[in-house]
Amino acid sequence: MHLRIYEVDVPMHHTTDPERHGLHVFTGVADSPAAALRRAHEVYDAALAAHTAGLEVPGKQPDSWGARGLRPGWQMEWPAAKAGLWNNPVSWRTRSDFAL
Repeated sequence: MHLRIYEVDVPMHHTTDPERHGLHVFTGVADSPAAALRRAHEVYDAALAAHTAGLEVPGKQPDSWGARGLRPGWQMEWPAAKAGLWNNPVSWRTRSDFAL
């Protein structure tokens, strides 16, 4: 099993104002895009259930997945979610503004 960091991008829209839309981003360790999508959905469902029950939203899980920034009033569009390898925007490998 080869674990890597994945990003899951989930489109969302506001439930009372559908013109308002955005993107919720999850990151964590997984062995495939399908596993990343499954974990993102699981941690979101757990966070929503805790919030609905008046409990504290769970933090980051041991496998690095978590759902911070839960937005009540927004509907996640899970069928349109996309998962892929995460590309760190501040990594030295992706920066072009340094001199050798």
